[in-house]
Amino acid sequence: MARNDLQGSLDLLVLKSLAQMGEMHGYGIVLHIQRASDSLLSVEEGSLYPALHRMEQSGWISSAWALTETRRKAKYYKLTTAGRKQLEDAEASFEQLVKGVRAMLRYA
Repeated sequence: MARNDLQGSLDLLVLKSLAQMGEMHGYGIVLHIQRASDSLLSVEEGSLYPALHRMEQSGWISSAWALTETRRKAKYYKLTTAGRKQLEDAEASFEQLVKGVRAMLRYA
C-alpha cells in the first residue's frame, strides 16, 4: 500500500473518531480507535500528532486548549464542516478500495 493510502487511512480513522465522539484530545483519539477496532488497530502518538497538525492546517479540524478529566491541560480537536466533507470523501474512497481488493481476491 502506498504511503498516501496509509496516511489517508489515518485521516479517515481520526475524522471518523471525531465524528462519532465529538471533541477529543489526542490520547482520547488513540484510545477510541483501539477500542472501536477491538484492539486490531493502534495508532502511535508519534504518527497521530503530525497528522492532527496537517489536518488542522487543511481546515478539516480545529483545536482549543482545555483541561482534561484529570485537570491536565490538553489540546482538544473537533471536526469542521470541511472535515465532515473530507470524511464523506474518504469513506467513499475507502469503500472503492475495499471493493477493488475484494474483486482481486475473488479473481481466479
